[in-house]
Amino acid sequence: MRILVQKFGGTSLSTAEARTHVIEHIQDALNQEYKTVVVVSAMGRRGEPYATDTLLDWVGQNGNNLPARERDMLLCCGEFISAATLCSLLNAEGIPAVALTGAQAGILTNDEFGNAQIVSIRPGRMLELLEQGNVVIVAGFQGETATGDFTTLGRGGSDTSATALGAALNAELVEIFTDVSGILTADPRIVEDAKPLSVVSYMEICNMAHLGAKVIHPRAVEVAMNAGIPVRVRSTFSKDKGTLVTHADALRSESGDVQDRFVTGIAHVAHISQIRVAPQEGSYDLQLNVFKAMARQRISVDFINVNPSGVVYTVFDHEAERAAETLQGLGYTPHITPNCAKVSIIGAGMNGVPGIMAHIVEALTEEDIQILQSADSNTTIWVLVQGDDMVKAVRALHRKFELHR
Repeated sequence: MRILVQKFGGTSLSTAEARTHVIEHIQDALNQEYKTVVVVSAMGRRGEPYATDTLLDWVGQNGNNLPARERDMLLCCGEFISAATLCSLLNAEGIPAVALTGAQAGILTNDEFGNAQIVSIRPGRMLELLEQGNVVIVAGFQGETATGDFTTLGRGGSDTSATALGAALNAELVEIFTDVSGILTADPRIVEDAKPLSVVSYMEICNMAHLGAKVIHPRAVEVAMNAGIPVRVRSTFSKDKGTLVTHADALRSESGDVQDRFVTGIAHVAHISQIRVAPQEGSYDLQLNVFKAMARQRISVDFINVNPSGVVYTVFDHEAERAAETLQGLGYTPHITPNCAKVSIIGAGMNGVPGIMAHIVEALTEEDIQILQSADSNTTIWVLVQGDDMVKAVRALHRKFELHR
C-alpha cells in the first residue's frame, strides 16, 4: 500500500478559497493512487475564531488560571474543528473521508502537558480505514497519555504529527503545505531576491529551522530523518513541487550540482542578549556556577563560548534581566549587550572548505558590521551582531555567497 501523508497548516484552512486548494491537493494524491492521510492544524491565526492563539486569549480573558491539563483539552479543539470541516467538504465532493483525533489515530504521548513527546503510535485503525478507501484526516498537534488525557505537542506540533505518522505508517512521502513556495535561501521579508531551494538535506533544514527559519519545525525534521522518509515542503496555493528534504547522499541524484553549493541559506534570530561574565580573582568555578544558576532558573542559554578569561553566552531579551539578577546574586558583575541578533550561514557543502569564514568577515566588514561573537560546526557558522545590523548582515551574506543566483 502506497501511503502519502499531507499536512495543512492554519493559513491553508482559514478561508473557503484556501480549503478548495487543499481539496485539490488531496485529489491529486488520490489520482496518483496514494492512500492518503491528512494532518490538519487549527484554522487561521490570532483573532480568527478557532486559532490556537485565539483560544489562549480566551483563557486570559476568563480567569487566566487554567491548569496545564485542562489547557491542552481546550487547545485540542481547534484541530478538531479543522478535521471535521475538511471531512465534511471531502464527503460533499464524493471523496470518502473519516476524521480522527490524535488519540483515535493512536498517538500516545507522555504527560508533559503543553509540550508532550510522542512515545508510540498505534497505526492499526488508520491502516484499516485506508484499506477501506477512506482519506483519513487526523487532528494534528495532539495525542493522549496512557491514562487517556489530551496532550498537545508544543509549537509546530502538527508538523511533528505528520512526520511521526509518516514513520509509523511507513509512508512513501510526507508533504508539508504552507503559505510559501517551499524553503528559500533566506527570509523573503528581508531578502527580496531570496530563491527557492529544490532540494536540501535533513541536516541543513534542521539547522535552518533551529536557527530561525519557520517553514517546518526542527523536531519534525528529526523524526523524518531518523525514519528515512523524504519530506516535501510546498505551497497550498500552487502546484509547484516546492523543496524536497532528504538524505545528503541522495542530493546529487535529485540535483546534479547541489554538492558544489557551499552555502545553502542564511537564517536569523532576533531579540537576544549577549552576557559576558568574568571570573572572580582566585576562583576557578565560574563556568560551573554560571550554568548551574541558569539551569536552576530555567533560562535557556545559547551561543556559548568558554575560555580562561570568562564565559560568554546569549539568552532571549525577555530573560536577560532575570539572568543578570541571578548572576549578581552570586557576586558576579555581568556585562549585558541587549538587542542582538544571531545570523547563521548554513550549508552541508562548506565542511572543510577554506575561505568560508573569510568571506563572512569580508561581507560584514564591507557593511561596517561588527561581529560580537562567532562559532561554527560542520554545517553552520554563526555570528552575533547588533540587532540594528541584522537585516543588513543577512542581505550582505546572501549577496556574498551569491544565493540570489
